[in-house]
Amino acid sequence: MMITHDTRCALDAVVDLLNTAPEGEAPGASDSLTDLPALGEFVRRNDISDVGTLGTGDLTAVRSLRARFAQIFAAGDDRTAAEQLNSLVASAGTTPRLTDHDGYDWHVHYFAPGASVAEHLAADGGMALAFIVVAGERERLRRCEAPDCRHAFVDLSRNRSRRYCDSRTCGNRLHVAAYRARRREAAG
Repeated sequence: MMITHDTRCALDAVVDLLNTAPEGEAPGASDSLTDLPALGEFVRRNDISDVGTLGTGDLTAVRSLRARFAQIFAAGDDRTAAEQLNSLVASAGTTPRLTDHDGYDWHVHYFAPGASVAEHLAADGGMALAFIVVAGERERLRRCEAPDCRHAFVDLSRNRSRRYCDSRTCGNRLHVAAYRARRREAAG
């Protein structure tokens, strides 16, 4: 699956946003997007451009957007995901335009000039997710299979076989636990 740099960045920002939410009853799960400094750190971490001074309205809007992205990840079928994406992208007031800034070659921004951070994320993130749906690859939008994690990720592996948000932590932890259980069982 061919994904451009800006689409990958938008997908990464959507996943990062989703993973700021507490997931179910996992121990230690907490919301990490609770105040303006956290939102500012999210914007910096994801290198979101053209964002002015952040306010409490931005925090509220981004948290609401996070819930909408979660619904898209949880959609039961392509039609439902498409309807949710159409609504999301329309609400963002998309204005596709070519740009080359900050040392990046030509790429497309879907948000209108002067858009809020939530509109920016909804437009670019929504379009990135739309490309996934159009490519018939919606099953790549996943949640970690580790029972105590449930973080979101986009499976960009060649054979769509990724099961964990991070194979070094969640995947390895489960494999070690299974190995130890087999050893205990064999020892009697």
